[in-house]
Amino acid sequence: MSFPLVVTVGLLLCSNVFMTFAWYAHLKHLGNKPWIVAALLSWGVALFEYLLQVPANRIGYTQLSVGQLKIIQEVVTLSIFVPFSLLYMKEPLKLDYLWAGLCLVGAVYFMFRGNTP
Repeated sequence: MSFPLVVTVGLLLCSNVFMTFAWYAHLKHLGNKPWIVAALLSWGVALFEYLLQVPANRIGYTQLSVGQLKIIQEVVTLSIFVPFSLLYMKEPLKLDYLWAGLCLVGAVYFMFRGNTP
């Protein structure tokens, strides 16, 4: 695995933690606040996501296509979202997470089966 790919995946993992909290944590903690409060706080958290995600995509684009970057992002999203959903939001584990993951395995196969640009 190349250094830019490792850095890209690492940054995307970190950025996705911020993104997941920005998108969903307000549901647990700010349900009694006006939506605008949740939106403004989420934007503040999302800033950190973008500060990691933009460099990740720029670094990754030196060796990967946009489609490959997107599929990596989706795999990372599900990889972060499932533990977040189970551990932080206390949602029950569903078999649907497995099926979604298997669909992403297929997506990874199709995006990476040819030569990288």
